[in-house]
Amino acid sequence: MLFRYMTAMRPPASLPCLCKGQVLLLWTVLALIWTAAPAQAEAEKAAPFSRQTVVDKARQLNKTPFDPAAGQVPQALLDLDYDAWRDIRFRPEKALWKNEKLPFQLQFFHPGLFYDRVVPIHIVTKGNAKPLPFDSSLFDYGDNHTVPEQIPDQFGFAGFRIHGPINTTKYFDEIAVFLGASYFRAVAKGQVYGLSARGLAIDTAQPDGEEFPYFREFWIEKPTRKSSSLTVHALLDSKSCTGAYTFVIRGGKTTTMDVTATLFMRAPVAKIGIAPLTSMFLFGENTDERKVRDFRPEVHDSDGLLIRNETGEWFWRPLDNPVNLEVNAFQADNVRGFGLLQRDHDFNHYQDLEANQERRPSLWVEPKGNWGKGHVELVAIPTDKEIHDNIVAFWTPDDALPIGVAQTYEYRLNWHAGRFTHPPLGYATASRSGDVEGGGKRFVIDFNSKALQLLRQPTPIEGVVTCGKGAAVSGLHVEKNPHTGGWRLSFVIKSDEEPSALEKVLPNRRTPIDIRAFLRLKDTTLTETWNYAYHP
Repeated sequence: MLFRYMTAMRPPASLPCLCKGQVLLLWTVLALIWTAAPAQAEAEKAAPFSRQTVVDKARQLNKTPFDPAAGQVPQALLDLDYDAWRDIRFRPEKALWKNEKLPFQLQFFHPGLFYDRVVPIHIVTKGNAKPLPFDSSLFDYGDNHTVPEQIPDQFGFAGFRIHGPINTTKYFDEIAVFLGASYFRAVAKGQVYGLSARGLAIDTAQPDGEEFPYFREFWIEKPTRKSSSLTVHALLDSKSCTGAYTFVIRGGKTTTMDVTATLFMRAPVAKIGIAPLTSMFLFGENTDERKVRDFRPEVHDSDGLLIRNETGEWFWRPLDNPVNLEVNAFQADNVRGFGLLQRDHDFNHYQDLEANQERRPSLWVEPKGNWGKGHVELVAIPTDKEIHDNIVAFWTPDDALPIGVAQTYEYRLNWHAGRFTHPPLGYATASRSGDVEGGGKRFVIDFNSKALQLLRQPTPIEGVVTCGKGAAVSGLHVEKNPHTGGWRLSFVIKSDEEPSALEKVLPNRRTPIDIRAFLRLKDTTLTETWNYAYHP
């Protein structure tokens, strides 16, 4: 085709001394150069890339003032209501890598509503990164007929989701989503979305308000046909911190994310949260007084916080929806793991055909190496609506991170399907309480596991219960639960101190009493340590 094109052209008048063959050869070479120029220009858009590229960007960004990147999204898109924004749908047939027979595909989210930032996304192929251009033809705008006209020439995406054959080889389901600030979430096989994770938490539950870092740029490595994982890199930015994140994502019966986070502090903060988790708890079997009238017995995405300490102790704290903001710190030097779990997988306990809360994942954080001295913090925020994520958990170091100096944390996020089990023989499956005539509160805790089910009465299993100052334990009883096969521990906690004058007027201001309980057989600890904050 090129030959026909060239022979149809007249030789330039400035080359009279060249024969026809020489002119044709010269002209062909020039044409090849001209036709190669666009391809070369396209190749020049690709830049060499490695994780160090993101680390260097975070280090350089740390030396400049924070730019909130506002004003990138037209006001008309921000004014959309939830239903209108949801009506802008990505066309599945246009998923990235759809026709390449790769183990992963990408779909993208449109800016608008809450998502007021445009996030550049780059695709990394064989060590070279190229920006992925925005294209409105990737979306079905539904009834938003005027929206495409208001999109600027230079635009971008709000986030993305990862699809793969997680449930069946015949169909690609969602595995993970990165959307909004530094939030992301994932599912394992057979699950629906529940709790979320974040890149970083800053000043959560502090009087001056929380700071929300955001992922301002992504690099996604294109997989091969044999890839078992997808690697995502992200550049984090906020007023007080910048960071370089790498996620190696594997979907499956347990979906895992190996995370490497390198942080650079811009300014001092009151509190920094590593590997933060965010969930919802409206009410459960341990809720004394519901804030809403609802047909469902329980409503929550997670029902407890589990911690594995450096000493090997496993520590379980049932979640609750408090009357006032509650912040609890659990000492955890060189923490070996922590997570928000959904242990209750019985549909009869939820009775919700739409939410399917019995299929929500548990999320376990497994640190790599020693993180140093610090504690796991649990924040519970009062709420009367299940649309609010009111539970936050993270690990925070005792010492402040130095300004401008790289600090790297590595950990694995395990998104578990079903009940997450751990080395202790038994774990708490339900926590209930009720008032006792004459004052005090009776607590009933069910412990279970395959090992506990093998123990029959009259095995001399003992309940060990301790409580903080200002209360006493009585009525302690342990028995086999014939309905579950596990063992039930019950006891009464009664305050032995009179409330102060202020506490009589404002009973919610009373200091909660810390309770700990576990089962043992002679010198062998049979269960994790159950912990609760009792409000007299």
